[in-house]
Amino acid sequence: MFPPTRIRSCLPVINPMFKQRLRPHRPFRQTATLHSQTKNAAAQYQRNKWMSLQAIITRWVPLGSVIYVGWCYIRASVNYEVSKVEIKFYEMFPFRITSRIWGHLAACELPTSLRNFVYGTYVRVFNVNIDDAAVTDLTYYKSLAAFFARPLRDGARCISAVPCVSPCDGVVLNCGPADTEKIEQVKGVTYSLEEFLGPNTWSKTMDKDYYNSLLTNKDNILHQCIIYLAPGDYHRFHSPCDWTASFRRHFSGKLLSVNPWMARLIPGLFTMNERAVYVGNWEHGFFSMTAVGATNVGSIEIYSDPLLRTNTKGRRNRVDEANLGQISIKKGELFGQFNMGSTIILLFEAPKDFKFEFTSGDRVQVGEALTQAAKAQAR
Repeated sequence: MFPPTRIRSCLPVINPMFKQRLRPHRPFRQTATLHSQTKNAAAQYQRNKWMSLQAIITRWVPLGSVIYVGWCYIRASVNYEVSKVEIKFYEMFPFRITSRIWGHLAACELPTSLRNFVYGTYVRVFNVNIDDAAVTDLTYYKSLAAFFARPLRDGARCISAVPCVSPCDGVVLNCGPADTEKIEQVKGVTYSLEEFLGPNTWSKTMDKDYYNSLLTNKDNILHQCIIYLAPGDYHRFHSPCDWTASFRRHFSGKLLSVNPWMARLIPGLFTMNERAVYVGNWEHGFFSMTAVGATNVGSIEIYSDPLLRTNTKGRRNRVDEANLGQISIKKGELFGQFNMGSTIILLFEAPKDFKFEFTSGDRVQVGEALTQAAKAQAR
């Protein structure tokens, strides 16, 4: 045993050692470390939150779409020529998916208490003439889709007595002779006739030239009329003349916007988009009427063709065909409807002196006469 005196003499040395060894960690050091770790974890979470697949689909894609479409609008106002790379980039946006989602949302029934507010806002934003509707009470329409495809009241449109009239309400994008295989969709921007209509399998003509194979009388030429239906327009379309439909071809293409300023940017826009082509004959020979789909168009409905299904899942480049027999359609008869704004394209055979009354940019309504000569004759 150590004597007490020896132990006491060692205490000054031992005590500082124990104090140094048993000293607890300072609290502020531990707090600072935890705060730093929490800050790093929060920053990492924010990075993962904005770079996840969900964030890309729900945030970056819609934001990029809005910015890009706005930029396209600015460029269209200064006659900017869009590049092929930009067109491909624009085509990559999931417009078919968003259009199907919009179609489902538009078909949902709204509470009666909200209908006046929702439809009233739509009427003011898009300048809808609700007085032409068969029912002016906004609470009558159960969904946005029902309001878009609202019928007209009796007497709202007069069908002219001339042979060919406007099939819908809208703005004329282009009209005039189509005497070559390349046709103007707007001034200076063209699309291919063969790509638009597809192979000529409905005619017995053996002419190798596609344009000539469409004509029944070689002294005639083709004429076209392109009418754009804005979101505020009447969305049903009618037969422009007395004709017989014998063949239908459905192209399940893209659903790009067909707004006039977009049509000026993208050549061949109408050959890319989903469309239902109806082919037949009228008094001068070949006649076709095409309903072209667009962004947010939930579907195209044709009353005499219940088997047609548009904007469905599947390959974008599939083509469906159907022989309709001989369906006789009278002028002014209801033909179909869009569940949002889109475009109607008429391509028909007529004499070379066939002149349109309207020019690009003019507004037309269902039943208005299309030609100057026809109007003079009607007087």
